[in-house]
Amino acid sequence: MPRKLSLPTIIILVLVVIGLVSQTISNPYQLLIPVFVFGAIYLLYKFPPGAARKANTKPQQRYKTNSRKDTQQASRSKTRKNMPFRVIEGGKDDDDLPKYH
Repeated sequence: MPRKLSLPTIIILVLVVIGLVSQTISNPYQLLIPVFVFGAIYLLYKFPPGAARKANTKPQQRYKTNSRKDTQQASRSKTRKNMPFRVIEGGKDDDDLPKYH
C-alpha cells in the first residue's frame, strides 16, 4: 500500500527537481562535487573500510562444539524458578528534611 505524500512534501520535491534541472542546464560541472561526495559517503556506508580486514581475519568455524559451560548454562536456565520482585525497605529516616524540595 503506497504511502500518500502531503502537499508541502510534494511542493518541496517539485522545487528540488526544478532546481536540479535548471542547475544541470546552466552549469553541469558544478554538480560533480556533490555527486562525488555523496557517492563516496554511500560507498563508505555500504562497504566500511574495517569490514574487509575483520572478515578475512576471523577464523571460520566448520562445526559446532558444545563446551561444558554451554551445556551447564542451558540446563541451569531450564530449571530456573520465576521469583517475584521484592521491595527492600530502606533504613534511612530523614524526618528533618522536607518531603518536597
